[in-house]
Amino acid sequence: MANKTTAEKLATLQKGYTLEGATIELGAAIIDGELHKDAPVRLPLSMMNRHGLVAGATGTGKTVTLHMMAEQLSTAGVPVFLADIKGDLSGLATAATGSEKLTARTEGIGQAWQGRTFPVEFLALGGDGNGVPVRATVSSFGPILLSRIMELNDTQESSLQLVFYFADKNGLELIDLKDLRAVIQFLTSVEGKNQLEELGGLSKATAGVILRELVSLEAQGLEKFFGEPEFDTAELLRTAPDGRGVITCLELPTLQTKPMLFSTFLMWLLADLFEDLPEAGDLDKPKLVFFLDEAHLLFNDASKAFLEAITTTVRLIRSKGVGIFFVTQTPKDVPAEVLGQLANRVQHALRAFTPEDAKALKATVSTFPMSDYDLEETLTSAGIGEAVITVMNEKGAPTPVALTRLRAPESVMGPSDEALVRSTVAGSALLEKYGTAVDNHSAFEKLAGKAAAPTGPAAAGAPPVPGGTVPGRARQGDVDAEARRIEEEILGRPSSRPAPSAETRRRKPAETAPAPRPGAGDSMVGDIGGMLGGALGGGLKSMARSIGTQLGRELLRGVFGTSSRRRRR
Repeated sequence: MANKTTAEKLATLQKGYTLEGATIELGAAIIDGELHKDAPVRLPLSMMNRHGLVAGATGTGKTVTLHMMAEQLSTAGVPVFLADIKGDLSGLATAATGSEKLTARTEGIGQAWQGRTFPVEFLALGGDGNGVPVRATVSSFGPILLSRIMELNDTQESSLQLVFYFADKNGLELIDLKDLRAVIQFLTSVEGKNQLEELGGLSKATAGVILRELVSLEAQGLEKFFGEPEFDTAELLRTAPDGRGVITCLELPTLQTKPMLFSTFLMWLLADLFEDLPEAGDLDKPKLVFFLDEAHLLFNDASKAFLEAITTTVRLIRSKGVGIFFVTQTPKDVPAEVLGQLANRVQHALRAFTPEDAKALKATVSTFPMSDYDLEETLTSAGIGEAVITVMNEKGAPTPVALTRLRAPESVMGPSDEALVRSTVAGSALLEKYGTAVDNHSAFEKLAGKAAAPTGPAAAGAPPVPGGTVPGRARQGDVDAEARRIEEEILGRPSSRPAPSAETRRRKPAETAPAPRPGAGDSMVGDIGGMLGGALGGGLKSMARSIGTQLGRELLRGVFGTSSRRRRR
């Protein structure tokens, strides 16, 4: 390292970052204390789905890096998802104004800068902000993610999975928190005693603990995050009429009061994409790049099941064309199993004020390839807007480590005017679809013995009186339709079963009867379940055999316990 001349180091970086395909321009290399605009540092667009890490101490420029990368991805026609934690990413919708200082910086790195606006969609978790409300149904959210929010232990999490299994099996749609509360209240009542015993591993005491935690969530006002209309994550994959990728900004104005909900909800979005998207293989550019800010919140005190689900999702979702960039302070915030899958690294400055900081610094240095830099010194002396970078080149090998002065964003580095945000939301095509919450006929009404009511504004309602009957038999046409779908979509072969009639296709979910009891239809369901279990592995056979016992939904859940097809209106 010490024997190389500056010219030799420059030649190494120039060769390492000479790429053939489309790229994201990150900046220009700094070698031996001097900036070299003839040594551009870039990231292949085709490698963005190999995931990445943007790390660094507070105030070193991580958010600006996300901002700059999102702009270029959008320009390349790639949709982007950003969690707007500080409220300043809304500036993507406003063109920046130049200055002498900005011009000097951009010319120094060879950037042809001009102010631009970008297509931005503003979302708000449960309507907690100015954006279009984003909601999920409890059923699709699944027991593992919900256990994370409720901070349940492993035993309680397993018990909650049994509650979901009971609801799925008996056609009790879990749309919002009051639906889940109704099911648990029923299972712990005199009327539900037999069903509770049939679940085996679910004790009445544990069910009571889960119920108390659920009531606590409602007391914190978290019920507004669950319900319908449920957000369709396909909305994140849109492009603007001019071909640029839409940048979706999720507002999080109350993150500090609900950090667990925030991080878990982001994983629901990813899990839903993972379940819905088909395999894509190697693409010239990703279908979506997902920036997951405050990544440490995901892993703090996470259960084994949750960590395994994250690892599986990160490992497999890249083949579906989605890139994930974790954003946090140090690489040690991310478990080794996940960190090992993050091929693209943008490391801003670290501080070494305490012994713990020094350990984090050494751990960070150890994750980089050998380089011509003294990384311990470089990482503690890098300025704001500078970062140590190594990415995966088009051949799948790491590029040389480069201290880089990063490009400047072309939109405002700060919040847009609130009036602009509000007008953008008011003009959004998503507002009509998701703006008003609805309360459809589901488990709460069924267990309360209520008749189905027309869809209308959501209302919390009073707790149901336990003792309503668990629903009865499904129509044979619905079971046939589900079996046909399994054969065609999952098993990948034509189905010999008759296609649904026009009348069946027009039927609304609320007009169909609930799940079947054991009977004649179970033979067909068992056959399909057996085939599916064989295709996916013996460990899933028991669950696969249960497919067909619900209407319009899948009992076979994804890696997070999420349902891969939901009721969407």
